[in-house]
Amino acid sequence: MKKVGIVGGSGYTGGELIRLIINHPKLNIKFVYSTQFSGDYLFKIHKDLLGLTTLKFTNIPEKEIDVLFLCAGHGNSLKFLKKNKFLKTTKIIDLSNDFRIRKNNELNNLKFIYGLPELNKETIKKANAIANPGCFATAIQLSLIPMAKHNLIKDTIHVNATTGSTGAGMKNSDTTHFSWRNNNISWYKAFNHQHLLEINQTLNGLNQKSKLIFIPQRGNFTRGIFSTSYTKYSGDLNEIKNIYKNYYKNHPFTDISDEEISLKSVINTNNCYIHLCKHENILLITSIIDNLTKGASGQALQNLNLMMNWDENLGLKLKASIY
Repeated sequence: MKKVGIVGGSGYTGGELIRLIINHPKLNIKFVYSTQFSGDYLFKIHKDLLGLTTLKFTNIPEKEIDVLFLCAGHGNSLKFLKKNKFLKTTKIIDLSNDFRIRKNNELNNLKFIYGLPELNKETIKKANAIANPGCFATAIQLSLIPMAKHNLIKDTIHVNATTGSTGAGMKNSDTTHFSWRNNNISWYKAFNHQHLLEINQTLNGLNQKSKLIFIPQRGNFTRGIFSTSYTKYSGDLNEIKNIYKNYYKNHPFTDISDEEISLKSVINTNNCYIHLCKHENILLITSIIDNLTKGASGQALQNLNLMMNWDENLGLKLKASIY
């Protein structure tokens, strides 16, 4: 059993990671770090953990661990690692945006690899540190990478993506309050969302220079991302479908659907479903993920499985909440 430490375990992402690790056959949680809830049982914050663990939050991290997950929010991972030293053999997976961009992906000679398995699987297997992708970035990149790989993006890409309220974190705000969010929808950070940096980094790395216009939206549901991307495409629909199916055939969590897709199909899973359709000379690509699993904690565990040379599916064979 590998010893695991989790930093920032009181939020939505940390809670989801705890649930996954508790059910992982090769992992054992040694500590969950929180300055706010130190001394409290995990199940006091995450009510569904009652009867599953008697572990308490702590503000003293153990240093001799095999794996460290950082879920403390953007900007806090870098600060934590500067203050706390771990074994050179400790695998580190950061779920914030601190190390996703290449110019910022090193700390004390430790290089963070961008952890999108469908793009960097072989590099991830050899890595000691991972920068887990953002949730929007995951859904959008998975919808575009096969096209980019085949140099088929020739024009501006327009993306609209709607996320659930858990994407905004656990801290209350005007736009996460139930009475505001329920029966409501709005856009935010139009044209300049922070995930554009890592999306464009990937597309530029694949020699795709087309402009990407992104409009993120707040949905009136708790979890999931429904993303639609469209761009000009003069080729045959069946041809592009086969390109996508061939690209993802060795990636167990991403599947191409011939039928239209809806969000509930992937909620509580580590799956990404993609659907393609064409109208005149416009290709529409729909992708759906759960922002807390494939968009965060599930993908982090998927990355660890690869780093440890375990079955990529280990601990991630999850059932969707389809009804």
